[in-house]
Amino acid sequence: MPDNWRIGKGAGFYVDATEEPFSKNYRMYSYLIDELPALVETYFPADMSRQAIMGHSMGGHGALIMALKNPGRFKSCSAFAPIVEPSTAEWSKPALSLYLGADEGKWNYYDATRLVEGGKRFPEFLIDQGASDQFLDEGLRPWLFEDACDRAGIPLTLRVHEGYDHSYNFISTFMDDHLRWHANRLTLSGSSTVGAAASLQHVPTI
Repeated sequence: MPDNWRIGKGAGFYVDATEEPFSKNYRMYSYLIDELPALVETYFPADMSRQAIMGHSMGGHGALIMALKNPGRFKSCSAFAPIVEPSTAEWSKPALSLYLGADEGKWNYYDATRLVEGGKRFPEFLIDQGASDQFLDEGLRPWLFEDACDRAGIPLTLRVHEGYDHSYNFISTFMDDHLRWHANRLTLSGSSTVGAAASLQHVPTI
């Protein structure tokens, strides 16, 4: 919607919408899981047996749910300041209601924390979060995902960086770490560490 960046043009939440008028074109989940990889496989010399996924903010939310909902598809998953529980965040609930309808149970299908609580698993996650992020308490709330992963025995490296907000500077500062994280897991096999406890690391500003 032109007057609200959290709905419509500014925020698709990586769902396949079921409600009009969004159901016709709001199918970002299917686009990223099915259509885009098919195009990559057709036109580029890519090894589709080794895929990783990552994203920032709403894209981080998309990365988490796609990794959890497609076991075996991705070798690694990481996120910058992801929205980890959109079904309960005040800034995302209105969008999910419009895209998926009033039945909040359907929202859980696109909620990383709820997916873990419902039994979905992934070998391990890396999340970086800025401690000065203006959306931290209202919409991101990574501690909810941390708690869910801890209870499920999913290894989670959650790094909270003092002095960083939601901006490009935050992403660019730690992007190299994420690229190395994925490169390591895409080149190694049999290194799953499912069962280790989740961990929270507070790291100094770089």
